[in-house]
Amino acid sequence: MSPLVSRVPHGPSPLRTVQVLGGASAGSSVHVRSLAAGLVARGVRVTVCAPAEADRAYGFTDTGAAHVHVPRSSDPVSMAALRTVCADADLVHAHGLHASLRAALALSGRRTPLVVTWHNHVQAHGPRARLVRMLERRVVKAATVVLGTTSDLVDRARSRGARDARLAAVAVPRPRGGHENPERPRAKIRAELGVVERPLLLSVGSLDRHRGHELLLDAAHAWRRADPAPLVLIAGEGPLRPVLQRRIEAEDLPVRLLGRRDDVGELLAAADLALLPGSREARPVLAQEALHAQVPLVAVRDGGIPELVGDAAELVPQHDAEAFAAAVVRLLGDPVRRKELRERGLRQAAGWPTEDETVAQVLAVYDELTSAGPLF
Repeated sequence: MSPLVSRVPHGPSPLRTVQVLGGASAGSSVHVRSLAAGLVARGVRVTVCAPAEADRAYGFTDTGAAHVHVPRSSDPVSMAALRTVCADADLVHAHGLHASLRAALALSGRRTPLVVTWHNHVQAHGPRARLVRMLERRVVKAATVVLGTTSDLVDRARSRGARDARLAAVAVPRPRGGHENPERPRAKIRAELGVVERPLLLSVGSLDRHRGHELLLDAAHAWRRADPAPLVLIAGEGPLRPVLQRRIEAEDLPVRLLGRRDDVGELLAAADLALLPGSREARPVLAQEALHAQVPLVAVRDGGIPELVGDAAELVPQHDAEAFAAAVVRLLGDPVRRKELRERGLRQAAGWPTEDETVAQVLAVYDELTSAGPLF
């Protein structure tokens, strides 16, 4: 018996869990990696079902979990693969609406407990909004327990008919590098980026229509003639890249698209402000990383962001580029306010659950739903 297995004090064999992930959300992907690491360390067997590119980006197998490539699709081949993996599971945990629906279909006719975590609000209007409501009702009917990362997501699950919906705020690892990497101090990072005297602003997120990048370019237009003009770095990749790049060039905007980066912690350490112009996530990863790294944050007042950051960030109305630009300019000119936000950010982050606490809460739910006895 391996050392990991021997740490499970009860039951003849370790609990077998399957984590089902669509792979489209950074927040849920980071959470699943953190959860997999914590579960494996406690002797739980973990298989992550997610697209291969998600494993390459987030390293689920590096935690000791198994990974099965399951495309973000409900086609017969993908569903057959998911059903095969779930057949031997003691419990299945799905993350997000799309993954939860596929997990519910894969478990149809089985008595395997299904835990569902909702990480964000699905944005939909018109006929699609009705479809989303129908899918949400189907998912919560199939789920044994629904976990919402914010109180409004818990309320939403209950309004859709969830039998058991609970608040389960999730933690993300602190960003690697940056302040903790003495080999790459702030000044060196800024010099490598070609930014010495001018303010440096950082936004992180996939380049899709839900992330607010168009609003960010509108805001950048307002300060492009400043001297020196703040430079916006956007780390991320996605389908809107050609559109955004054309606009940056046509309007001579002080914005640089960096593509995918694995050094967000170092970029944050070099930044004067972090910018969150939009997010599909209830607990955006960038907001958490910025507060942990003591980087003042300007964000839209959307979804779970106010609940997450409290008074530790500058919040502006959604879709208001003028207000966003004004908040950035005002904050850059107010070192006292920036210091205040850094201090408030530390206090706010101290109240968030740790990774260990997040894993412990999830294990407690698993324990309720299985007959394996206490798991920790």
